[in-house]
Amino acid sequence: MARIQIYDTTLRDGSQREGIAFSVNDKLNITAKLDEFGIDYVEGGWPGSNPRDAAYFQQVRELPLRHAKVVAFGMTCRAGTQPEDDANVRALVDCGAPVVAVVGKSWNRHVTEVLHATLEENLRIIRATVRYVVEQGREVAFDAEHFFDGYRADPAYALETLRASLAGGAAMVVLCDTNGGTLFQDVARVVREVRTALPESPTLGIHAHNDGGLALANTLAAVAEGCTQVQGTINGYGERCGNADLCAIIPSLALKMGAEMRCAGSLAHLTELSRYVAEVANLAPDHHLPYVGLSAFTHKAGLHADATRKDALSYQHIDPAWVGNGTRIVVSEQAGRGNLLLKAEQSGLRLNKEEATRLLAEIKEMENRGFSFEGAEASVEMLLRRQQPGYMPPFELVDFMVVVEHRRGRGLLSEASVKVLVNGEVVHTAAEGNGPVNALDLALRKAVVPVYPEVATVELADYKVRIPDTNSGTAAMVRVLIESVDQGRRWSTVGASTNIIEASWRALVDSLEYVITSA
Repeated sequence: MARIQIYDTTLRDGSQREGIAFSVNDKLNITAKLDEFGIDYVEGGWPGSNPRDAAYFQQVRELPLRHAKVVAFGMTCRAGTQPEDDANVRALVDCGAPVVAVVGKSWNRHVTEVLHATLEENLRIIRATVRYVVEQGREVAFDAEHFFDGYRADPAYALETLRASLAGGAAMVVLCDTNGGTLFQDVARVVREVRTALPESPTLGIHAHNDGGLALANTLAAVAEGCTQVQGTINGYGERCGNADLCAIIPSLALKMGAEMRCAGSLAHLTELSRYVAEVANLAPDHHLPYVGLSAFTHKAGLHADATRKDALSYQHIDPAWVGNGTRIVVSEQAGRGNLLLKAEQSGLRLNKEEATRLLAEIKEMENRGFSFEGAEASVEMLLRRQQPGYMPPFELVDFMVVVEHRRGRGLLSEASVKVLVNGEVVHTAAEGNGPVNALDLALRKAVVPVYPEVATVELADYKVRIPDTNSGTAAMVRVLIESVDQGRRWSTVGASTNIIEASWRALVDSLEYVITSA
């Protein structure tokens, strides 16, 4: 198999996803990260479309890129005009990017109904625009928009659009499934026929969208038939249902198809790259993404966890470390003894089979009462730690009191007092808070921080309340999930009770006890 070029369009196509708005600095930072990973081409945006992209192309020249070529994206000149007279085409040249992606129509329906041009005029503007940009010293990729729909409607004309770009000097011809609805067997057939019809094509690329959930399959099918350039985005970001996800494509090519790529040596940093781009995009990481998602190698069923403990590849298609991910075991009412044994091993704790059986029964009973440990791994670890011989809790509750009242002229007041046993001494503290749980949290911290200063750095990241069974109305069991963070770590704990304050206290104690005992 020929060496595969990876062409990233996160900063252009990916930014068209709802909810993404990259700043110039965001785009520069992602460019540097993609270059560090070993991506061949980084499509930075459309310099003629908005000031932000124009500023990006000015500033990206100062980045000391080692691998990536920066690409500017734009359309052919307008029908009836010359490229040198088109402001958008001139912007492609003036932005200074060494590579230019020129998108043109390859579907006759788009030519007549969208461009309102003749088929021959469309071929002229493709050929003329590519030639003009090449003459300005730029490497050109021709993106044949809606190619697979165009080929279905009129194969001969769709091929003519590719020939027009090659006549203009295009170095790369990219077949685009713009509507994302082509089936993988049709992609394979069309790529095969294009290679036969255009043996002179220098580099053939594939650009797939995911509207039919087929972007990954279509991309791999195209590569199997001879495409040597793959276009996509990190995490599959893109308009509508997104683009082909490079975080799935790259490892599939490297690990399943044996493809050579510049970035293959960086696979162990793929999960890090995925989460970095999600963070910059201000989007929560998708835990269920293949390869890089938090749940990609997570095992919940007892049968799976037990087998994975005995043979790591029994329920994992690759070693997760190859892509910078890891195996996770979650504990729930569906867990088996193997879940707890493997969880204990991962936490560096000792647990024999009898202890695991007893603790598993306790967990299932707690889940029956309203707890849910699946998303509260720190609470599971605390259950395991409390099983260890000689375990002494860092603090123990004596009693607490929470008062919430409304005072004229001041409004609501929440105050908590706490008595806890710390190092053999009863410590009595009180605090006011924004609400009863906040007051309880502040009072508890005040009691334990003098002995355990690490607690002072713990911050509450999220607080969720769930009602597992709504039939009991206000007397229903309440489940509280607390997510905490501390200098690069993040963990979740759970509490449950018919009293929301008690449920919150249980989750809060697990959170603080976890940070003290796992440091």
